[in-house]
Amino acid sequence: MNQDGKRSFSEEIEIAGHQLVERIKALMAEGNVRRLRIHTGDGDTMLEIPLTAGAIAGGVVALTAPWLAAIAALAGLATNVRIEIVRDDDKPDDAAK
Repeated sequence: MNQDGKRSFSEEIEIAGHQLVERIKALMAEGNVRRLRIHTGDGDTMLEIPLTAGAIAGGVVALTAPWLAAIAALAGLATNVRIEIVRDDDKPDDAAK
């Protein structure tokens, strides 16, 4: 559970390296993503990106253009990558009340 009293959960998706930047942009636009971890096919972590709701609302995609360029360069080296997505649950945790 995070500081806002919301539960968080994670999911993992596997995509081709050339699709990485577009998928990250789409995830950032969703608004409930707290953190992204990008793993290589063999499980090594390439990059971890913490996100906050305020940064997303403030146009984080424009601010992170250099990060996206670096991610694109890393993705070009990998054929398959896994993205671990940590999200906030939309419903507050009942135990926090």
